[in-house]
Amino acid sequence: MSPPVAPPGWSRWLVPPAALSVHLSIGQAYAWSVFKPPLESALGLTGTQSALPFQLGIVMLGLSAAFGGTLVERNGPRWAMTVALLCFSSGFLLSALGASLEQYWLIVLGYGFVGGIGLGIGYISPVSTLIKWFPDRPGMATGIAIMGFGGGALIASPWSAQMLESFGGDSSGIALAFLVHGLSYAVFMLLGVLLVRVPRTEKPVQSGLSILAGPQVSAKQALRTPQFWLLWIVLCMNVTAGIGILEKAAPMITDFFADTSTPVSVTAAAGFVALLSAANMAGRIGWSSTSDLIGRKNIYRVYLGVGAAMYALIALFGDSSKPLFVLCALVILSFYGGGFATVPAYLKDLFGTYQVGAIHGRLLTAWSTAGVLGPLIVNWIADRQEEAGRHGASLYGLSFAIMIGLLVVGFVANELVRPVDPRHHVPAPKEAAHVERQQSESA
Repeated sequence: MSPPVAPPGWSRWLVPPAALSVHLSIGQAYAWSVFKPPLESALGLTGTQSALPFQLGIVMLGLSAAFGGTLVERNGPRWAMTVALLCFSSGFLLSALGASLEQYWLIVLGYGFVGGIGLGIGYISPVSTLIKWFPDRPGMATGIAIMGFGGGALIASPWSAQMLESFGGDSSGIALAFLVHGLSYAVFMLLGVLLVRVPRTEKPVQSGLSILAGPQVSAKQALRTPQFWLLWIVLCMNVTAGIGILEKAAPMITDFFADTSTPVSVTAAAGFVALLSAANMAGRIGWSSTSDLIGRKNIYRVYLGVGAAMYALIALFGDSSKPLFVLCALVILSFYGGGFATVPAYLKDLFGTYQVGAIHGRLLTAWSTAGVLGPLIVNWIADRQEEAGRHGASLYGLSFAIMIGLLVVGFVANELVRPVDPRHHVPAPKEAAHVERQQSESA
C-alpha cells in the first residue's frame, strides 16, 4: 500500500483528525480497569490475573512498535493504520469469544496479544508523518494526536460501564460488550485510514522549515548512543508511575475510601477513571505544547519531580481527603500523558527527523517494560497485603513508595541527557538521497 501523497493545497490540519480517529480508538486500553471487577467475579480471577490482558497488550504495544517502526516508515501511515484496525478489532472479537466460552486464555490472546499489536502499530502510525507536517511545532502536533490515546478512556470508560450495566456483568454480558467494542472501533478507525496523507515535498505546506534541519541520526545508530538509553529510562520510570494508578484506578479509589463514612460507588469509580482519562488527554496536548516553549528537559523535570511529590501526598494524606486523592491522581496522569506526547519531540531534538518514527518505535519498549512493572507492583503488593489481613489505603503504601523511588531514578537520568555526539550523525548526502527515494516511491 503506497503512502497517499497530499495534493496541492492540502491543509496539514486535516492530518491530526486522521491520527485522532485511530488514537481515540486504541486509547480504550486505558479503560481496562472497568472490566476488571466483572471479569474477576465472572471467571474467579485475582487482581493480578485480571490485569494480564492489559499488561500483555502494553508489552505487545512496545514490541510491535519497536519491530514495526521501520515498516511504518517504509510503507507509510495508511498501511500502518490499516494493520492497526485489523489487529485491534480482531483482538476484541477474540476476547468476545473467550468471554462467551469462559476461556480466559482467549481473552488474554485476543485483547493482549493480537490487540496489543494493533495498539503498537496504531500508536506510532501518525507520529513521523505529523512531525514532517509540523516541523515548526513538533510538540504541539504529536500532542494533538497522542492526546487521543489518552482520551480514549474518557469515551470508553462510561460507555463500557453502561454496556456492562445493560448487558450484565456475567460472561455473556462481557462478551457482548467486547463484540460491540470491536465492531464500533473498526468503523471509527477506518476514517483515519481514508483521511491520512503524507507531505508532497520535504517542505510541508505552510512551513518554512525543512524536515531535515539540524543533526540527523539513523535508528540503528541511535541505539548506540547513551541519549537513547537515558530517554528509555526516563520514559519507563514515568510510565510505570502513571500506569500503576491507571490500570487499577477503579478498585483503587474504592479501596482507599472503603472504611470511611463516604465509600465510593461503582458508578463513581468509573467516573474517576473517566476523569483520569481527561487529565491524561489534557496533559498530552497541554504539557507537550508547553515543552515547545520551555524545552523538553525542563518539562520532564516537572513530570518526574512534581510527580514524586504527588505520590508522596497520596501516600501520606490520600485516604483522609477525596479531593486531595483525586487532584494528585489527576496531576500524575497529566504528567503520564504529557511524557508520552513530549517524547517524540525530544527524540526529534536529539536525533532529527531522518528516522524518528523508527527510533520512537524502539523507545516504546520502555512502555512494554513499564506495562509489566506498574500493574505488577501495585497488584502484587495489594494482593499480598490483603492476604496479610490489611485493607483500605494500607494496601498501597509500599507500592507508592516504590513509585516515588522510580520517579527519582527517572529525574536523574533526564539530568544526564546531552546533545548527541556528531560522530553518530548521518552524512547530509545520505539524508538527501533518503528523502528523494521516499518521494519517488510515494509519487
